Amino acid sequence: MGKALDDIRVLDLTHFEAGPSCTESMAWMGADVIKIEQPGTGDPGRRNRSTLPDADSFYFILLNANKKSVSLNIKSDRGKELFLNMVKTADVVVENMAPGTLERMGLDYHVLSKVNPRIVLARIKGFGTYGPYANFKSFDMIAQAVGGSMAFTGHPGGPPTKPGSTIGDTGTGIHAAFGIMAALWQREKTGKGQVMEISMQDAVVNFSRIKMREYYDTGNNPERTGNALPRTAPGDIYKCSPGGSDDYVYIYCQPGRSHMWDALLLIMGREDLIDDENWTNPVWRGENKAEVDAMVEGWTMQYTKQKVMEILGEGGIPCGAVMNAIDIHNDPHLKERGMIGTMNHPVRGSFDMPGFPVQLQDSPVEIEPAPLLGQHTKEVLEDILGLTNEDLAELENEAII
Repeated sequence: MGKALDDIRVLDLTHFEAGPSCTESMAWMGADVIKIEQPGTGDPGRRNRSTLPDADSFYFILLNANKKSVSLNIKSDRGKELFLNMVKTADVVVENMAPGTLERMGLDYHVLSKVNPRIVLARIKGFGTYGPYANFKSFDMIAQAVGGSMAFTGHPGGPPTKPGSTIGDTGTGIHAAFGIMAALWQREKTGKGQVMEISMQDAVVNFSRIKMREYYDTGNNPERTGNALPRTAPGDIYKCSPGGSDDYVYIYCQPGRSHMWDALLLIMGREDLIDDENWTNPVWRGENKAEVDAMVEGWTMQYTKQKVMEILGEGGIPCGAVMNAIDIHNDPHLKERGMIGTMNHPVRGSFDMPGFPVQLQDSPVEIEPAPLLGQHTKEVLEDILGLTNEDLAELENEAII
C-alpha cells in the first residue's frame, strides 16, 4: 500500500524552521516534497551552527528529512520560467520568505494560479500579510514573546522566560501542515486552490489559550507559577537520585480523584495518612503544599527518576521523568514506537533522530536522510520538465542550477 500523501507534490521555498517543519511533516506522510534552493548556498539553515565545515548542520538535517533538493535560481528569468513549469505539476507551494519577497519576485498567488488554478499557496509569516505588524520580521523567540508563551512561563517574581521547545517555529509549521491539508480537501469539492496563511504570532496565541483562562475569569493577567500547579499538591517536579541537574519527576494527583492520592500514600508507606482529615483533603494539601512536597520528595530521592516513573506509572499515578536529550534518545518506549529512528546520512553517517509523532496504520513513516544541496536537480528536472543533459549543462553554465 502506498503512503497517505504519495499523490501530492509540494514545491518547498522555505528556509530555517517554521517552513521546513511544515513540509517535512508532509514528506513524512509520503508527499513528494521538492526543496527549491539557491545554487551554491541553499537554505541558510544548512550552515546554522554546523560543527563540520563540509557538512550540513544537524539543524538542517533534523528539519528536512525525506525531501528532495533542487538547486534553481528562481530570481533569474529562466529559473523563474522553469519554476512556473514545475508549478503546473504541483499541488502546493510553501513559502516563509520575508514580508513582500514573493511579490517582488513576481511569484504571488495571482501568478501561480494562472499557471495552475488548483495550486495551494501556503504562506508562513511572522505576523501574516496584513495588520499593523505585517512588515515586521520574526523568529521563534519573537513569536513566543508576542504570542503569550513567554509571559506565562517562569517562576513567581521572576522574568518572562522562553520555553525551550520551539513552538513558535515548529508549532507554526505543524499548524501550517494542517491548513494545507484542509485546503487540499476543500479543493476536492471546489476544483480550485487557494491561499493558506498562518502567522507565527497567531499559532503561539493558539497554544497559549488555555493559560489565559484566568483572564476570562478575573480580567487579570495569569501569574507565572513555574513548574507547580496552583493550589495543588502533589503537582510539581520532585528531586530524584542521584541528584543531577535533570534528575526530577513530575507527579500529579488530580484534586477530586482521591484514589490517586491514596495509591501514592500506599506506595510511599504512609498508609497512616489515608484517613487523615487534613491529608485527604485536596484543599488542605494545596494550602500546605510545602509540607506535602517535602514528604513526597523525601520518597522520590530514594530512587532514580526512571524508577519513580515506573513505580508510580504501574500504580496508576500520573508521573513523568524529566527526560533530557540523552534520556530521550535511549528511551525504550520511544524506540519501540518508532519515535526515535536511525538515519543514515551520506556525510554525517548513522545517527538516531526523532521521527514523526503522527502514526497512520496503513502509512508508516520511514526516515530518509535530508538531501544534499542540489542532490536531485538532474532527476527532478528530467522527470518533471523533460530536460535533456544538454539543457542541464547549459543551465549549469549560466548558474541557473
